[in-house]
Amino acid sequence: MRGVLIASLACAVLAVDLSAATQAQAQMGGSPTGFGRGNRRPGGEEEKKPQYVPGTKASEKMFPLDSTWTAVSLNGKPFAGGDRPSFIIDKQYRARGYGGCNTFAATAFPLKEQHIAVGPLALTKKSCDKGLAATEQAFFIALRTSAVWDLVGSQLVLKSPNGELKFDRAL
Repeated sequence: MRGVLIASLACAVLAVDLSAATQAQAQMGGSPTGFGRGNRRPGGEEEKKPQYVPGTKASEKMFPLDSTWTAVSLNGKPFAGGDRPSFIIDKQYRARGYGGCNTFAATAFPLKEQHIAVGPLALTKKSCDKGLAATEQAFFIALRTSAVWDLVGSQLVLKSPNGELKFDRAL
């Protein structure tokens, strides 16, 4: 008995809601089906609403995997000599390269929105002169802490809190 009473009460509430909606639609000059004169202009033309067009998102660049890059400068200071630092990131996200004296290997992941994450570096331990060792150390720190990358013209630019590295594509 109680279930029948609840069901009839629910039907009554639904009927009142439907009636109120129909009356509100009729007061606004339209029909409940949406095909009435409310959707037409006085001359019989249909009303045209502006179509939604999503905003254009800048296309995200793809990191150039399997390309060898040779360092040009660090914080605007050019690398001198024939032993300039270089690196490559392969399709398995393994980075390997040369720092000017020692070789290195690491994992490197290009991320969304042109970010990059470079893991800890595994280095050889060759003895280098102090000037070259300091330049190499600065290169490794900037590479390891790289956060953002970009292709500017034909150059790869890695930006980090410790500096900006610029690279040319090696032949």
